[in-house]
This record gives sequence, structure tokens and C-alpha cells, in this order.
Amino acid sequence: MNEELEFEFVKYARVWIPDPDEVWKSAELTKDYKQGDGILHLQLEDGTNLQHKLDPSTKTLPHLRNPDILVGENDLTALSYLHEPAVLHNLKVRFIDSKLIYTYCGIVLVAINPYETLPIYGAEIINAYSGQNMGDMDPHIFAVAEEAYKQMARDERNQSIIVSGESGAGKTVSAKYAMRYFATVSGSASEANVEEKVLASNPIMEAIGNAKTTRNDNSSRFGKYIEIGFDKRYHITGANMRTYLLEKSRVVFQADEERNYHIFYQLCASSRLPEFKALKLGGANDFHYTKQGRNPVIDGVDDAREMSTTRSAFSLLGITELYQMGLFQVLAAILHLGNVDVKDRDADSSMILPNNSHLMVFCDLMGVAYQDMSHWLCHKKLKTATETYIKPLPRVQAVNARDALAKHIYAKLFTWIVEHINQALHSTVQQHSFIGVLDIYGFETFEINSFEQFCINYANEKLQQQFNMHVFKLEQEEYMKEQIPWTLIDFYDNQPCINLIEAKMGVLDLLDEECRMPKGSDDSWAQKLYNTHLKTCALFQKPRMSNKAFIIQHFADKVEYQCEGFLAKNKDTVNEEQIHVLKASKFDLLVELFQDEEKVTSPTGAGPPTGGRTRLSVKPDKGKSSQASKEHKKTVGLQFRNSLQLLMETLNATTPHYVRCIKPNDYKYAFTFDPKRAVQQLRACGVLETIRISAAGFPSRWTYQEFFSRYRVLMKQKDVQSDKKMTCKNVLEKLVQDPDKYQFGKTKIFFRAGQVAYLEKLRADKLRAACIRIQKTIRCWLARKKFLRVKRATITIQRHVRGYQARCLATFLRRTRAAVIIQKFQRMYVQRKRYQRMQAAALAVQCILRAYMARQQYKMLLRENKAIVIQKMVRGWLARQWYRRSLAAVVYLQCCVRRMCARRQLKKLKIEARSVEHYKKLNIGMENKIMQLQRRIDEQNKENRVMSERLSSAETAHATEGERMRRELTRLRGAEEEAKSSANRVVSLQEELERLRVELQSTQKEKKAIEDWAQTYQDEMEKMISELKEQNHLLKNEKNDLNRLIQEQGQQWTEKMQRALKDQTSQLECDLNEERSRYQNLLTEHLRLEEKYDDLKEEMTLTMNVPKPGHRRTDSAHSSNESEYTYNSELAESEELSRGMEDVTKGTLDMALVLKLQKRVSELEQEKQGLQNELDRREEQFQRARARDDEEHKKARGAELEYESLKRQELESENKKLRHDLGEMRRALVGTAGAGSAAPGSPAYKVLLDQLNASTEELEVRKEEVLILRSQLVSQKEAMQHKVRGHTRSCKETMTDSLQYVEDVQNLTDAKEISQAYMGLKDTNRSPRYLRKPLAVNELVNRLRAPPPDMRNINEDGELWLVYEGLKETNRLLESQLQAQRRSHEAELEVLRGELQAVKEENHRQQQLLAQNLQLPPEARIEASLQHEITRLTNENLDLLEQVEKQDKTVRKLKKQLKVFAKKISDLEGGQMENVSPSQMVDEPIHPVNIPRREKDFQGMLEYKKEDELKLVKNLILELKPRGVAVNMIPGLPAYILFMCLRHADYLNDDQKVRALLTSVINSIKKILKKRGEDFETVSFWLANTCRFLHCLKQYSGDEQFMKYNSPKQNEHCLSNFDLAEYRQVLSDLAIQIYQQLIKCMENILQPMIVSGMLEHETIQGVSGVKPTGLRKRTSSIADEGTYTLDSILRQLSSFHATMCQHGTDPELIKQVVKQQFYIIGAVTLNNLLLRKDMCSWSKGMQIRYNVSQLEEWLRDKNLMVCGAKETLEPLIQAAQLLQVKKKTDEDAEAICSMCNALTTAQIVKVLNLYTPVNAFEERVSVTFIRTIQNRLRDRKESPQLLLDTKVIYPVTFPFSPSSLALETIQIPGSLNLGFLTRV
Repeated sequence: MNEELEFEFVKYARVWIPDPDEVWKSAELTKDYKQGDGILHLQLEDGTNLQHKLDPSTKTLPHLRNPDILVGENDLTALSYLHEPAVLHNLKVRFIDSKLIYTYCGIVLVAINPYETLPIYGAEIINAYSGQNMGDMDPHIFAVAEEAYKQMARDERNQSIIVSGESGAGKTVSAKYAMRYFATVSGSASEANVEEKVLASNPIMEAIGNAKTTRNDNSSRFGKYIEIGFDKRYHITGANMRTYLLEKSRVVFQADEERNYHIFYQLCASSRLPEFKALKLGGANDFHYTKQGRNPVIDGVDDAREMSTTRSAFSLLGITELYQMGLFQVLAAILHLGNVDVKDRDADSSMILPNNSHLMVFCDLMGVAYQDMSHWLCHKKLKTATETYIKPLPRVQAVNARDALAKHIYAKLFTWIVEHINQALHSTVQQHSFIGVLDIYGFETFEINSFEQFCINYANEKLQQQFNMHVFKLEQEEYMKEQIPWTLIDFYDNQPCINLIEAKMGVLDLLDEECRMPKGSDDSWAQKLYNTHLKTCALFQKPRMSNKAFIIQHFADKVEYQCEGFLAKNKDTVNEEQIHVLKASKFDLLVELFQDEEKVTSPTGAGPPTGGRTRLSVKPDKGKSSQASKEHKKTVGLQFRNSLQLLMETLNATTPHYVRCIKPNDYKYAFTFDPKRAVQQLRACGVLETIRISAAGFPSRWTYQEFFSRYRVLMKQKDVQSDKKMTCKNVLEKLVQDPDKYQFGKTKIFFRAGQVAYLEKLRADKLRAACIRIQKTIRCWLARKKFLRVKRATITIQRHVRGYQARCLATFLRRTRAAVIIQKFQRMYVQRKRYQRMQAAALAVQCILRAYMARQQYKMLLRENKAIVIQKMVRGWLARQWYRRSLAAVVYLQCCVRRMCARRQLKKLKIEARSVEHYKKLNIGMENKIMQLQRRIDEQNKENRVMSERLSSAETAHATEGERMRRELTRLRGAEEEAKSSANRVVSLQEELERLRVELQSTQKEKKAIEDWAQTYQDEMEKMISELKEQNHLLKNEKNDLNRLIQEQGQQWTEKMQRALKDQTSQLECDLNEERSRYQNLLTEHLRLEEKYDDLKEEMTLTMNVPKPGHRRTDSAHSSNESEYTYNSELAESEELSRGMEDVTKGTLDMALVLKLQKRVSELEQEKQGLQNELDRREEQFQRARARDDEEHKKARGAELEYESLKRQELESENKKLRHDLGEMRRALVGTAGAGSAAPGSPAYKVLLDQLNASTEELEVRKEEVLILRSQLVSQKEAMQHKVRGHTRSCKETMTDSLQYVEDVQNLTDAKEISQAYMGLKDTNRSPRYLRKPLAVNELVNRLRAPPPDMRNINEDGELWLVYEGLKETNRLLESQLQAQRRSHEAELEVLRGELQAVKEENHRQQQLLAQNLQLPPEARIEASLQHEITRLTNENLDLLEQVEKQDKTVRKLKKQLKVFAKKISDLEGGQMENVSPSQMVDEPIHPVNIPRREKDFQGMLEYKKEDELKLVKNLILELKPRGVAVNMIPGLPAYILFMCLRHADYLNDDQKVRALLTSVINSIKKILKKRGEDFETVSFWLANTCRFLHCLKQYSGDEQFMKYNSPKQNEHCLSNFDLAEYRQVLSDLAIQIYQQLIKCMENILQPMIVSGMLEHETIQGVSGVKPTGLRKRTSSIADEGTYTLDSILRQLSSFHATMCQHGTDPELIKQVVKQQFYIIGAVTLNNLLLRKDMCSWSKGMQIRYNVSQLEEWLRDKNLMVCGAKETLEPLIQAAQLLQVKKKTDEDAEAICSMCNALTTAQIVKVLNLYTPVNAFEERVSVTFIRTIQNRLRDRKESPQLLLDTKVIYPVTFPFSPSSLALETIQIPGSLNLGFLTRV
């Protein structure tokens, strides 16, 4: 093949070369290969260059390596290059990197033992694989089991699963999981739990047939074939087991580090148990048969616990304890037999010492004589033609005889156990088909191979031949089905090897012949083999260095067998005298082991099987002789050949499925792969042969659609045609020149090996070229961006350099300028000193002169100022006079002009006014304008008032300011007078000035000294101030830090409290949901049991031809309400009474019913005691609450409490008396039950009647006591109300007062509920049912014989139940009150906080304003203060106006409410006659005014006759078509009609009618759901109507919590006589059951769509290409006809939503349904994603995210985004994101850990392991990265479960949804055929 692919051996091509360590090593060509070259230039993966020499004779090129994109495939046949290194590498990548232990190889499942427990075998995995196609999911043993189960059901052909492999490869575990799958998926056809028995056989067979070897801790040392039988419905009916070649030699010999069979060690570990004391066992090291391996302990295995499991399995299979102890007795005897020491007497004889302890124990346990057994252990009997004589045995032969006896006993025991397991697994149900599971040893080759390995390899030769033929047949069928030409495939046929073994004169034939020879030996047999086959058969060889061995070339390898021991093992002889001794035993089980099969008895008491399998079931050989002597003459080889022939006939008659188990290493290391060992097993198990057969033809197969989708990139637009088949043909002719490399079938394209890799190379080259172009453009863009950045950076650098140079120049210039300035100042200083001296001389002269001039100037300015003031006043007066005159003239002139214009306009208007049109035009909108003008006038007046107020306040302020200014003017005038007087003092001051100058000169010196000191002091003070400022700054920082810390701590505490509150709230919500879920699951289980009961009843009805007389049941007797809620109708009671009378006339009292009555009475006692304890607890709480009250209230209530305590004690004494009476009744009944003296007239009968009569009397007394107690509690209620009012008025609201208030409310509520219970009791007693006369004796007996009623029927008064319901209502009321109190407290707190914040803001604003005013000058300060005051007053006025408006609105609202209440009161006063009973209406006159109104108005009731009840239920429920009602009528119409009928029964106060109607409705709804439960429309319709009926019962119940939603008219329609709270609970439970049925219907509809629509269908076409697939074809991801898409799911969801909306389902309930739908979609999609490696890719992640976005868009369209449905998709969204994120660095790992918080660690790791690149440009996730993820997620506390539970149903709630529809307006359509109903 490689020579045909020489053109692919170019540079960079990768090949496989042989390697002695790793078997195959990958290398890359560094130089193109040319034809004729003898050397390949290669480079290994570690960088080493290598020259690989080709074989000069064959020039065979090395194997090419598959592209990386094909590595890790689920099916090995999907590889383009099919050869040994490709298979080995693919298995290694899957096993090591992806942690996947299963891989397909065509029809074979390759299973690699991980030596680690994996979570992939749970019930959720079984559910995920159930019903799936084999190629749709990842490889798994469950997929093979499902395929076998499906083919059995589809093809009606028996199946076989052949599990093979080396010891330690996991064969037994694989077979066990396959059987577990069948037991879980199919279930049993009867109630005998056959599937549990099938699984229970595993621990037994492992105990007696498995042992520890050097390769496996639990190695099966025998082969077994288990046939699991199925009936026509494909439920398990039974099983049958056949075993092959038990390794008996292990019983007497074990190699180092090996053990005997597990059962021996389990016995030794359990030797201290009391029942095992008689066996006289010890530790495993005390017995020769268990200590030879020198390691009797297996790590991690508790033999004592395994013994308990084995015994439990024996019991489950029906093997009694007696037989179990017998088995253990035989096993213990075998152990003691191995310890029997045989001594040498002489060279030719041996002996056993007298009183050998172990032999004595053996004889005691086996029930044989000690002398006989000790004698025949050392002797044997020889028979000749004439005489018989006894020959002593040497010690070696005696020991061998002892061991042969032990092996024979164990083999008999093994056979006995298998036979009785088969009897226990047998079923009387007819078997229709079966699935066989073959767990058999694989090909074995050791250093020393003996008879056992020869038989094992012989069996594998037969199985390999059958396997090759089956594979070849499948290949042939595939080619013929696709109608493509094919040539005969040359495959290895091992028939010559089989002929060598089993043919005439073959190895087995010669061995049997040698065994029949008197002096036959192993050496002579070897010589016969050499002479017969050495020259005639090429498969037979002789070793060079041995004459006692031979070599056979098997299909897997050459094996050298040692001839020593072949004859002895084939004969398997046992001393017949020893057998005779055992047959003479007194031990029954031992005798049974050695007798014929016909005489064997079953430990379960059952006979031999009489029926069962009918189709191709291979039965035991009937020609077997019954004589033991003939049985012993048949050799082991012959027996094995015959059983193997039967097995092959069975397998050939079934459809085989192959599981090949591989052992990855010999050291049992977890996930460690040894390539050498793996290759050996792959060659031995036939996997490589399958590859070779596939590679010889066309191994790669594509559908046309898949090929088109994958290689669309290689086509041009002109090549694409409408017919994709022609398109593919045209493209292939261009791409592949050789037409022999492919063939076109009907539906697929077949490729030779390597062609897919070539196409992948072309595709990768095309994509690479496109990527290069994209990279070129992007790199150009990046380079340009980089150039621009460099350019900008260069310009920046230049700017900074030039700036630096400029700064340097500026520094030089500044320094030069500074030098000049220094020179300048120096010169200036010199000149200034000179100038200062001259200035000092001139100042003295100037001072005097300037003083004189200043005085003159001041006088002149003063005069000028006064003159200016006079001029200003005069000029101002003149200007004002001129202005007034000018203004008057202008005004007069304007008036004249305007008057003239007005006159002209008036004339014009008068002319126009004469026309009618103008008049109409003027009048248009006049009224509106007048109203607007009036409104404007009012607004203007309002503004005028406000402005007048503002003006008055401004005038007041102005007057105040004027007064202040006048005072200031007066003060200034006084100051002026003082200035004038002080001018005269100037002269004297001049003289004083001269004197002061002299003093000035003297003080200047002092001043200088003081200035120096002041400067020093100032420096010190500045230093001190700076230090103080620093300290102040530090203190401020500390203060800020402390404030910040306090705020942070406060915020932290607040957040902590919020988190704690949130956590507590979420925890409470979780607990509530769990409780709801638990309750709803119980309802589901109850419904399931009820349906099961109905089914069993129907089966019993069908099996019974003639029904029993008088045994009838109504439908209500089987409903779920009978045991808990439903009340029996009067008719049912009368039937029970009549049946009871018939039973009394027939015979004695049924004691079973009496015992049930006793049990019911005891339950009543417990219930009564519980209620009494609850009452005591309530009383104790009341006493504790009362203890905290004041002493005066205690004294006032002391007498009442004492009276109540006395009454309670009295009631307790009465209860004790009742219990005493009931005890006497029980003793009387128990004492006479056995003698049958319970007939009428007997003492027990009389005692029973007396006790029941006394109980009836006591019941009446108890009613009176309850009445008294009710009166006391009512008075207590009134006292509590006063107490509550006192607490409300008190100002002290501490936590103690709050708790006391809660306890008081609790006591008050209890009193209220007890009073309600009494009122219900009174109403019940008033009903006709309880007004009957006392029961007679016969009626009482009938009641006793009737089935035991439930608690509520026994407690007819309903006290206990009503009190219990009252307690529940009390708890709910208390909770609502506490919530209301908490909300009011929080509201008040928020108001106070708001007010405090407002005060703080006002204070802060005032402070800011004050600070701003202080900074202003005095005049501006006054103006700002006035402005602020005006603003404040304006705001206050506005606030007051708003308050006045609010008060006005409140007054108007209260007036309206007052009018409404007055109207209601008048209506109530006018309608009092409606509530008068018929008897009162006869006596009292009827108001004549109300009569006409009552005749016209309906009351919303429907009247029907009692005999029409069945017709009502039939027409309205059973025969109603939901579609017609939903389309043409109002939603919930049946519910409204039923409730209106119920209202009429309530109006008539007919409790029987109410109960009968409700019971019939509930049972009818259940019946229709059972009949049409698969129809979504029906289930949705009755869910909506049941909820509406439930809401009607709540809405019209009369409870205030529901009445507040009603209109006054609706409140008039409330129920008046009956409290149906119990039936509301019944309907709520029924609604829950319907909801769960609805969810199941939707799940059944959506389940087939989810995987196809969410995962497989490409919503975004062209994103993900299809990868090559193998023989196990997965479902195509391309949308073909009939496949589901995302649009199918959305359409189905829209259909569900439209149907529920059309039926009037509550919106909140629709939200819960949608949430459940989305959970199912997300869970199923995620589970399939986790089990499908081909779906874990980047492109599939994008597809999933797009699909999820479409689902979210659907939610937005339906306004359902807040229903919680989106959150259920979060795990799926995160899984899709995980497929798309980067997965390389530690930062990526951190991002993944933070992102995937809705996924478990197992799910994250699973997705990363399954991640598979679809294109060559993607990279796999490294093992290091996955380990990093695992380390980061190690601290997560989460469930290790991998898959989501798709069966989870969220707990449903039914929020109250009142209806605004008036009952009196409902019209009944004629199509409902309800003409017998009358509107009332």
C-alpha cells in the first residue's frame, strides 16, 4: 500500500518507524523521497536526525502517520491510514490524554483497563445511553449492550456479547456492567425481581470461581456464558449460566503472590462468627491450601464483608441457610483435607498417623468413617479380569490422590452451585428471546504452558475464526448494499490450526488415545505428535532443545507447550474407593453432590425447570450416561471440545457483539500505557485483523452530504450543482486522478486507505493558503500600525531632544542674565546708599512743606464736596420735574392717537359685525375662551395675592432698613461735629509732635532691640505653629482613618448581615422547595402505586372468570383519596352495610378485619395522644405568656385557668378510661381469635359490643366537654384582645414585648381555630348524615366487618382534623402578622431616616449660607439675608399648599368610600332575606319589592338531580373534547360549571351531594388522564381546569384572605354551609399529579428533538465541518429530511405555550412549565455533550451559544425572561463558553475557574478531555493545563456526579389567581349536552 502512496513521501511528511522500546516511533522527513532511494532522511520528535535504511529486497516504505485532526477518533476505522502504529497511537492518545478507556474498532469495542474506579457507570449514564444509536454516543460498554438489546427487539434475533481478553484486562467487570445495563433498562416481567437475582449471581460466581493472580486481583479462573431471557415485551424472564474449564488445580496449588479461590479466604475471615464455630477454622495462614502464595491479603478488600455479600446473594437466590451452611461445611472440609499429613512407611507405601486432627475434622464434617478415609487415602484398588487386590501408595502418589480428591469435591460443589443458580434464575414465564454474555479467557502464553493454556488457546482459535467470518460477512454486506464492485478480500483463516487440534489424529485425538493406553505416558504421546504432524503440518514444530514439548503456530503467536502433565490433567482421575466412601456419608448435601442429576433436589424447594427458552437455546447433552463410571471415562479434552462445539453453535445462531479487553500494563498502575503489552494483546485479540480486513477494501466511507460539507472549500462556485451527488463526483474526478482510489455507492463514497488523508491535506493546504492571505493582509495592517507608532514615537523623541537643547540654551541665557542682574544690583546698592543719604536731608524739608499743602488741599476738597452735594440735589429735583412734564405730555399724546385709531377700528368692526358669518366666527370657542380667561383671572388673582404678600413683606423689610439707615446718618452727623471740634486741637498737637520726635529717636533704639527679639520670637512661634499644624494634620488623618474604618466596619457588618439574611432566606427557600419536592415525589409514588394497584386489579379481573358474590367496588374505592381525603358516599355506606349483613348471616366474624380495626384504633390513640401533647404544649406556652403579665390580670384570670386545668385533667382521665376499655377489647379479641369464638353471642362479641356502646356514650360526653371548652376559649380570646390593645397603646417596644405579643397572638389564634373547629362540628352534626338513630347491633357488626375506614371517617365529628387544620392556619396567620409587623417597622424606620437626612441637609445648607454671608460686606450681607428669608418663606408656603391639596384629596377619597360603604350597608339590609332558610321563609313575610328583582337576576348556581350526576361527569369530563372547548368557549368553562353545581349543593346544605360530586369529579379527571395521559392537549386542558376549580373553591370559600380580591357581587356567591379546605388540598394534590404528567408528556415529545436540534443540526451553516467517521456512524449533523432542527424545538415550545394560554392556564404556572422545559433541554444537551467527543469543539460551542440565544429570544418574545428558565441553561452556556475560550496559560485557567461556576469539576475536566479540533489549525488541550484546572478546583465542595439528572421536576406551586368573571353571566353552550342543568 505504501508503494502506491510514494507521492506523499515528501519533505515534512510524518511516518512511523519501528522502535525496540516504544514499538513505533514518529519521525518527519527532512528530504523528499525519490523512487529508488534506499535511505530516508528523518528527524525524530526530540530533534534527532536519523537515516532510515529501507529493506533492499522489498523497498517497503514505513507507515505514514495520520493527520493530527484524525488522532483520537472514537472509531479506529475512521483513520485514513489503517495500520498497527496508527491504531496503537490512537488508543494511547485516548487513554492517556483524554482518559477514555473505550474505543470502537469497527464492530469491536476495545476496552482498556484503567485500574481506577471511574464515575461512568451510574444510573444517569445508563439512562443517557438508553435508546441511543450506537454511533451517536462515545464508545461505551452500555452502547454495545443497548445495540444488542435494540437488535433483539428490532430483528427478533438472539444476540451474544463476547467479552475476551487477558487475565486482568477487565473481562468480568465488562460482562457485569453489560448485565447490569440489561437489568436496569428492561426490568423484570414478573414481581420476582429476576434482574436482581441475575446481578446477585455475580458475587457468588466471583467467590467460587475468581482468585488473585500475579496479573489480576480478581481473575476469573473459568469461562462462563450467561443467557438472559426476555419475553415478548422484552422484559427479563430469567437467566441460565454455562461454565467452561474451571481451573481445579488452583484448589491445591498457588504460585507466589497468588491466592486460592476467594471463598476460602472469606470463610477464614469469618471463622469467629458463632455459626462457623463448628467448622473449626482459623486464619488463612493455618491451611496448606491457602498459604502457598504467601500473600493471603488483597489491598482494599475486606474478606469478611465480601462473605456477608456472598451470603446475602445466596439468600436472594433462594438458597436456604441450611444449604448455605452445608456448602461452607464442604469448603471447610476441603481446607482440613489439605492439612492432612501423609508420612512415609517405606519406599513403596505411606501412612497417616492415627488420630490426625485435621482428618478427624474432615471426617466429622463430611460424615464419613475415619478408618475408611485414612485407609483409602494411602491405598488404591486394582482390578484385573480374574481378581481384585489392594496396592499401597507411595507418599507422593498418596499426596496426589489427596489433592485429586479435594479438586474433585470442589468441582462437584462448583457444578452444584451453578445448577442451583440456574434453577433460581429460571422463570415460568415463556422465553421469547435471549442475549448471551460470554466471559471467556483470552489468548495466553507463558514461560511454561500446559494443558490449561492449550485448551484456552484452542477456544480462542474457534472464537477468532467465528470473528473473522463475521467481520468478512459484514464487509461483504456493506459493499453489496451500496452496489459497488469489490474483489475477494484475502484474510487469515485459522481452520488449519483448528484441524491440527481437533481433527482426526489431531492433538486432542492422540491425547485421548494415549490416555486409553494402559502404559500411556507424556513422552510416548509427544513422540506420536512428532511422528504424525512434524512433517505434514507447517503449523506444528518441535523445539530444538527438548523432546517433551511442541510448538503450535496460533493466529496470535507461536506457543510452546510442555507435555508433562497433559495425560494426568486430561484423565482427571480420582480413586473410586474414595468416592464410594463419600457416597456412604451421612451428610445429605455430600451425597447429593455425588448422585445423578435426576435425584438432585433444589435448595429452594423447586423442581427442575419445565419450560423457558424456545428459540435456538442450546440444552445439555441428553445422551449423557447416567452411570458414574461412564462419566469418569470421558476425558476433560473431549468434554471441553463438546461444550465448545455447543457454544459455537449458539454463537453462530445469534448476532455477535465483540468486546476486547486490553491490559495496559503488568503493574496495575492507573492510566499507564505499555505499548509492548498493548501490541501483543491487540495482535492476539483480533483487533489488528479487523483493521487489516478493513484496510484491504475501502475503509473510509462518507455520505455525499458529509463529503460536500467537509470539502466544500475545495470546490469552486461553478462546480456546485443542485445535485450534490454529481457535484461530489465531478470534484473527486478533479482531485483524485486514479479512479481505483474511490468508488461511488448509492448513499456513500468509498475511499481506499490514505485517500482521506490526501483530501485532508488538500483541504488543509487550501485553508492554509486562505489563512496566509488573511495573515498577509493583517500583518500589513499591523506593520503599518507599527510604522505609524514608530513614526509618532520618533517625532516625540525629536521633540523631547530639541526641547532639552532649548532648555540648555535657556539655562545659559538665564545664567548670563543672572550675572548681569547681580552686577546691576550691586551697582544699584552703591547708588541707593548715596541716594538715601540725600533723601534723608530732603525729607525733613519736604515733610513740613507737604503737611502745609495737604491741609490746604483738604479744606479745598471739603468745600468742593459740599458744593457738589448741593448741586446734585438741585439738579435731581430739576430733572424729575422735567421728566414728569415730559411723561404727562407723551401720555396725553398717546391717548389722543390711540383714541383716534380705536374710533377707526370701531367703525370698521361695526361694519363687519353686520354679517352673520363674522358673528359665527367670533362665537367659535367663546365659551372655552371665557373659561380660559376666567381660569387665567383666577390664577392672576392668586399670583396677585402672593405678590401682594411678598410686597408687604418687602415693604416691611424696606421700612426696617430705612430706619436703620436714618440711625446711621444721625451717627455720622455726630461724628462730623466731633471732627470739627478736634480741628482746633491741631496746634496743640503740633507741639506735642515735636516732643514726641525727641522721644521717637530715643525709642528707635529700643524698637530695634525689640524688633530683633520679636523676629526671634516670631521664628520660634512659626516653628511651633508648623509643628502644631503637622500634629493637627496627623490627628485629622487619624480621625479620617478611624471614621473610614468605622464606616468600613459598619458597611461590612451591614453587608454581612445582608448576606446572612440572604443566605438564610435562600436556605429557607431551598428547604421549602425540598419539602415541596419531597411531598410531590410522594404524590408521584402514590400515583404510581395506585396505577399499579389498578393494573393488578384489572389482571385479577381478567383471570377470574366468575366474580365473587357481593364483592363490588366503586371507582372511588381505588382513588388516592380513599386513604387520606375522600369521603365515601351514602350509597357506598349502604352497600357496605348490606354486605356486612350478608357476611353475618354466612358465618363468623372476619378476624383480619378485627385486627385491622385494632390497628386503626391504636393509630387513633397515637394521633389523639399527639394532639393532646400539642394541646399541653400550647397550654404551657400560654402559661409562660401569662406569667409575664401584671398581678392584677393574673388574679382576674386565675379562676378561669383553674377551671380549664380541671377540665383538661378531666378529659385526660376520660382518655385513660377509653384506652383501658380498648385494651380490654384487644385482650378479649386476642384471647378468642385462635379458637374462632368471635361469633355473635360469644363473650368476646359481647365485650366488643359493650365497649363500642360505651365508646359511643363517651363520644357524646366529649362533645359536651368540647362545647364547654369552646366557651372558655372564647372568653379567653376576648381577654387576649384587650391585652393586645394594651400592648399596642404602650410606648415600650422592646424585644421582650414583641415576643410576648407574638405568644399572645399565638394563643388567641389557637382559641379562634378551636372555636372554628367547634362551629364545623356543629354544622356537621346538623347535617342529615349525623341525625340518624343510634346503630343497632347488626349494623354495628356490619361496620366491624367493613374495611377499616381512615382516621377522618372514624372521627366522624371532625374535631381532631379541624383542630389540626386550625393549627396550620394559625401558623400561617402568625407568620403573616410577623411579616406585616416587620414591614411596618422597616417603613417607619425608613421614614425617620429620611427626615433625619433632610434635617442634616438643611443644617448643612444653613451653615454654608452663614459662611458665605460672613465673607460678604455688610450691605451685601443684608441683601443676601433678605433673599434667603424670602426663599425660605416661599418654600414653606409651597409645602403647606401641597399638604392642603393632599388633605383635600384624602377627604374626597374618604367621602367616596363612605358612599360605597353606605351603599353596601343598604344592599345588605335589603338582601337579608336571601340568607333565610326555607323554614323561616314560611313563617316570615316576604318583602314585595324584592320579588321581581329575584326573578330577573341569577345567583350563579346550576341545579341538577342526583341521578344526573353520572351524566354530568360523563358529558363534562369523560367525553369532552378539549380542542372544541378551548377554541369556542371561555377558558375554564368546565371548572366554572362544576363549581356552580357545587354551589347549589352547598346552598341546599346537602353534604352527601357535595361529597359525591367532588369525589366523582376527582375520580373522573384521574380516569380521563389515565386513558389519555399521553395527549398533551388533554393534560394541559385538565391542568388549567383543575387549577381554576381550585381557585374557585378558594375565591368563594368565605375566607377574608381570598374575599378581598372579589367584587361585592362575587362575595355574595361565597359558600355558606361547608368548609371545603380539605378538598382544596385534595385538588391541589391532583393538580400536582397532572402537572407532573404534563411534564412527562412534554419530555416525551421534546426528548427526540433536543440532541438533534441543539447539537447535531448546524444552525449556522458552514461553521463546523464534518470530520471523518468510522463504521460506527454517528447521526449526521446536516439537516436532512425528517431530522429535527432548532426551529422544530422552538415551534414545539410555541405550540406548548399557545395551547396552555388557549386553555387559560395561570401565567405563573406557565412560567414554571417553561422553566421545567428549559431545564430538560439544557440537561439533555449537556449530558450528550459530555458523552460525545465529536461534539466538543470550538465551532460546536459557537453553535450551542447561538442556539441558546435563540431560546432566550423566544423567552423575550413570550415575556418569560423572569421565570427562571434562562438560569437553567447556565451550565450549558458555560460549557459552550468553555469550548471557545483560550486554554493555554495559568491566566486562562483562572478565568475558566471563575467563569464555570455552574459546572462541577468533573464536568469541566470531562469537557477539556473531550475537546477535539475539527480543523488542523486548532490545538488540543494539554494534560498540564487540565491538571492545573484540577488543582485550582480541588477545594470546591460539590457532587462528583458527571451528568445532570434529567428526571428532576421542580416543585410546583399554585399561586391564587382570582377570576373577575361573574358566575351569573356564564352561559352553557348547547354543544356540551348539559340541558338537564337549570340556572338558579
